[in-house]
Amino acid sequence: MSEEATKQATAEAIARPVKTEVKVGAAKGRPMLQWVGKRPLAQVTAFPAQLVETYKAGDEEANGPEWKDWPAKYPKGGLLFHGDNKEVLAHLLANGFRGKVNLIYIDPPFDSGADYVRKVSLRGPAIASQMEGSEYTLGEQIQYADIWANDNYLQFMYERLLLLKELLAFNGSIWLHCDYHKSHHVRMLMDEVFGSDNLQNEIIWQRTDPHNDAQSRLGWVHDTILWYGKDRSRITYRWQEVVDDLSPAALKEYNLFKQNDGCVVPYTGQSEKSGRRFKLDDCTYKGKDADRQFTWRGARPSDKRQWPYATPAGMDDAVVSGKFYLRNPDRGAARCRVSYLDERPGQILQTIWTECGRMKGGVDYPTQKPHALLSRIIRASSDPGDIVLDCFVGSGTTVAVAQKVGRRWIACDINKGAMQTSERRLQTIISAQLSAHVKNGKAAQTVLDISSEAADDEPDNAVPATTLPAQFSFSHWRVNDYDLQRQHNEAVDLACELLGVTRNRSDVYFDGTRGALLVKIVPFNHPLSPLDLEQLRTELNARPTEERQILLVCLGAELAARTWLDNWNRLRGKEAPNRIEFIELRTDPKYGKLFEHKPAEAQVSIATEADQLVVAIEDFLSPTILERLSQTSGVLQPKIDDWRSMVDCVLIDTDYDGAVFNIVASDIPEKKTDLVSGSYPFPLPAKPVDLAVKIIDMLGEEVVRVLRYEPK
Repeated sequence: MSEEATKQATAEAIARPVKTEVKVGAAKGRPMLQWVGKRPLAQVTAFPAQLVETYKAGDEEANGPEWKDWPAKYPKGGLLFHGDNKEVLAHLLANGFRGKVNLIYIDPPFDSGADYVRKVSLRGPAIASQMEGSEYTLGEQIQYADIWANDNYLQFMYERLLLLKELLAFNGSIWLHCDYHKSHHVRMLMDEVFGSDNLQNEIIWQRTDPHNDAQSRLGWVHDTILWYGKDRSRITYRWQEVVDDLSPAALKEYNLFKQNDGCVVPYTGQSEKSGRRFKLDDCTYKGKDADRQFTWRGARPSDKRQWPYATPAGMDDAVVSGKFYLRNPDRGAARCRVSYLDERPGQILQTIWTECGRMKGGVDYPTQKPHALLSRIIRASSDPGDIVLDCFVGSGTTVAVAQKVGRRWIACDINKGAMQTSERRLQTIISAQLSAHVKNGKAAQTVLDISSEAADDEPDNAVPATTLPAQFSFSHWRVNDYDLQRQHNEAVDLACELLGVTRNRSDVYFDGTRGALLVKIVPFNHPLSPLDLEQLRTELNARPTEERQILLVCLGAELAARTWLDNWNRLRGKEAPNRIEFIELRTDPKYGKLFEHKPAEAQVSIATEADQLVVAIEDFLSPTILERLSQTSGVLQPKIDDWRSMVDCVLIDTDYDGAVFNIVASDIPEKKTDLVSGSYPFPLPAKPVDLAVKIIDMLGEEVVRVLRYEPK
């Protein structure tokens, strides 16, 4: 390679990542909604994933044919991702899941302004105030609360819908759950991203829990679910198998059997006093079969309709058997098909759902959707073995149902509490499935009749006996929230995956190459320092024939290291070998700014006051919240005056045994504008005790402090 070509390749390698930019197709649908700051998402940075933990029940392996094209880097099982779903979706696209997801269900924030626990924002009056020099509130900027500036919400949803479309299979479906706050805007976004022609249905889910808004307006008792396909002509669905109960209005259409209705009474084999109910319908059907468009009793079907029987004799038999009425036969009979109520099991499911139960709110997730609702959607619009994705997983109902009915699944959430709740539910379900599987002798899978839907209050340990699970395991991963102190080799692998570095494990010093560059990953447990650079100088001196340029990768850099590098490159000149460039992953915008996971910190004290023992939280710090705020605050650094705004709740065990945390007192503010107290008095213990204080921040991170009390 010539010197000029080498210089050009080096410059290009430094200027852009190799593997981290995921291309995203443009939205081409109509109409197109506009808002301030609308930005297309042509590409997005894909961060690597770090394995946190795995769960496996028994020794069963997932080896069915549906796993044949599963990405090799992931174990064959469910995938839980902890991180911003935009970053998680980009990661999935970059790692083999493009076009492979069969069903997407999402229940995103509704822009309701409500105080939903686990819809994350900072607490206190600051949520309603503005940061200095910023046009948005803290809650809007962190973008994990259900309180938004209108334009922020639309951009947030727009970007994620574009990514979801790329993941969806050619015959896949996406179901988006929303309510009146933004359903009109979200539908226009869906039309733009997926195309209005790919709208399959707009579903109205009527909840059974009424809202008492009578003094000001009618109660809102329904949500809207928008169902789109990647390509509507190829969409997978089995609604014809779902039979719903007849509505009261439909029941009123069935009359009591009576003689004086001007009809020829059909033969029923029963007496007129039986009270059998029926209704009359058109006895022709849609169709253009010429053999079924003959003249019968002086009448023919219209051009686009046909008789249900192929011969006039078949039509006459239907009259004799009571399947047809002949109204006013002496005056040119009107031909009517008779439908008996006791022969009709129900009606094919329509777009208004009234029987899927109520919002299953709990302490952690007041907007948890009922099991029956997700069961209906997943069973009817996917097949066993299909991949189901939920990137706002919350309490985990989507993946819980998917696991029960034999689907593979992928889920993510920004909230650690969501991960914890979902993991607990999945472990319960998989354990119950394994027990049933072993008890049934590991029988072959039986496809479920999707009309057998789950009960609204079905417990997690209730599993279908005839369904072989798609997997008996799952794994939990972090995306761009890394514990970089676990092992240096693991951190090096993460950095190399992010930057597109080819590893060279035979080199004892350099970690690999990127284009024409030699790459060295500086240990992430300290910032790049002059000592690291002197070690690099020593290594290069030992390799006198090495003329390649050097790329140093670090998490951060000392000011003295920057000066050292400036001097090194200036003395060498632009044409000399071994010029050194460096990437600071924590701040470099080209790579999306890497997050290092740091645990929350707390200072807690105890003191005696009169006849009371007072537990006081003196300070609390959530590095993760500060990091995410700094990413959205532009040039301004976030400032949090009151540590309590980062705290979701405080739990206290006044006699902690070191194993089980027994909640004796809890401080859980009711409103988003309320703060925890921070000071908690208790009666003086008569014996030595360990007091444990658990503090949970707004992203679900926990920190526990244990203090010893000794009576004087």
